[in-house]
Amino acid sequence: MTITIWGRFALFSRPESKVERMTYPVPTPSGIRGVLASIYSKPAEFYWQVNQIEVLNPIQYTTFKRNEVKSKLSRISAENPTSACIEIEENRTQRQAVVLKDVRYRVTAEIVPRPDFEKPISHLYNQFERRVKRGQMFMQPCMGTREFPAYFEWGSTGELPIALDMDLGLMVYDVFDLNEWKVGKQANPSVSLYHAQMKNGVIQVPEFDSPLVLKPEKR
Repeated sequence: MTITIWGRFALFSRPESKVERMTYPVPTPSGIRGVLASIYSKPAEFYWQVNQIEVLNPIQYTTFKRNEVKSKLSRISAENPTSACIEIEENRTQRQAVVLKDVRYRVTAEIVPRPDFEKPISHLYNQFERRVKRGQMFMQPCMGTREFPAYFEWGSTGELPIALDMDLGLMVYDVFDLNEWKVGKQANPSVSLYHAQMKNGVIQVPEFDSPLVLKPEKR
């Protein structure tokens, strides 16, 4: 299954630059999985496995200085239950962000059914294809952060990947254990990594259960 996605800006945040946001030069598998799940997702039945990411536009950067808030609404509400809002003037801070611009990717992915899923997997693929062609989504897909919307199209538009090789080193693979289907507040974060390499604009992504994906030890 192949779709083409694009956007004006993208921010796939590097975890080592928490305060001043710095993007990876290419998408993380979890970032692409988020785009696919925004279009079609049934966590109790399947999860998305990204197989390949092709970079179609040259890698370009730009910078923003953005106003952000330092506190979370939930934390403020817990400390003061009578308050249901954030005082912007007291919690505002300015942060620099290095983001990608004019991004375009071709993504190949597959649906991995859960062990208890008994229906034909073709039903899931057919429903996803219909949703993409109709422009349907559960929520607006984004390029890493909600402020940068992602747009999508079924199949390949025929463009060639950029002619660029790059050793990207250890990159975030995902921030959850894909073998667990709990979502929302029930989901437990579990960061995994993999050694990402781009050859002629193409990044091959190993399966989540592959030994090439580094996961935390379970206690």
